[in-house]
Amino acid sequence: MNLLILGGTRFLGRALAETALDRGHTLTLFHRNRHGQDVFPEAEHLIGDRESELELLQGRTWDAVIDTCGFVPRVVRSSVELLKERVGHYTFISSVSVYEDLKRLHVKEDAPVATLSDESTEDVTQHYGALKALCEKAVEDAMPGRALHIRPGLIVGPYDYSDRFTYWPHRIAQGGEVLVPPKEGRVQVIDARDLAAWIIDLVEKQTVGTFHASGSDSTMEQLVDACSRFSSRPAEFTWVTEPFLREQQVGEWIELPLWLQSDSLIGLFAMDNTKAFASGLTTRPLIDTVRDTLAWDRSRQSEEKRKAGLDPARETELLRLWHSRDAASFGPK
Repeated sequence: MNLLILGGTRFLGRALAETALDRGHTLTLFHRNRHGQDVFPEAEHLIGDRESELELLQGRTWDAVIDTCGFVPRVVRSSVELLKERVGHYTFISSVSVYEDLKRLHVKEDAPVATLSDESTEDVTQHYGALKALCEKAVEDAMPGRALHIRPGLIVGPYDYSDRFTYWPHRIAQGGEVLVPPKEGRVQVIDARDLAAWIIDLVEKQTVGTFHASGSDSTMEQLVDACSRFSSRPAEFTWVTEPFLREQQVGEWIELPLWLQSDSLIGLFAMDNTKAFASGLTTRPLIDTVRDTLAWDRSRQSEEKRKAGLDPARETELLRLWHSRDAASFGPK
């Protein structure tokens, strides 16, 4: 196939490009040349900004396009309107954040999505999920019956620049006492390489419709156990409780990655993936993702600022407070 990827050099896009090339597809990458400028020399690189330089795609045709970087409906609409007569199939990478109620467990793909009273807003930070839903609509309106919408959960693995998953193998590899949220907490993640392989499968089959892609289920206890297997230094886990984390105003999701409060957006880690697995999605063992993520993390610049995770001084202080108080007042460990 002759494929076009909007993006394709950073994380999921990088995995998609690598998979497509490994399978012998002809590949064009349209990106801003901000990340991985030297990757995939065998692919064609069109350097431009999709907001202002879409004309670079004119006069060309592809069998299919995969849009990895659409966040604003206006921008996605411009892209799909230009491409609808130039491609046969459009894959849009959306998000499980599109749903109206993210506290529900086991949501299926037909659940109501979030809406906006002002659809002209482009505040992605404030309205990420609802804007993704409008992006999906823009694609479907322009290419009905030819669009595939992928709604991933938390994508993890090598090249994950968010640090939300990477924090755990990195931190545990440092050894010492590690503050960990409740061990029974749900974790649902998908390795970018598994996600990419499955998406290329669907594109090759010209599959249409909407699919979750949140991966297999595990717990925080299973995650940290997997991380500890690759630590060269002994790590001691101190499992603190949710009431303690609340009292200390520990931030969920970013400050303490993969922790969600029980009355928060817990549906993010409890999506129904039945449709995806039935269509051929397979996921590698969590321990393999941990191993490869840690190997990649060790190749990064040591001074690179982390985007998520407890500051070491903050962790030390929290551990001191936990041990200095009557831990029973914060519920069972």
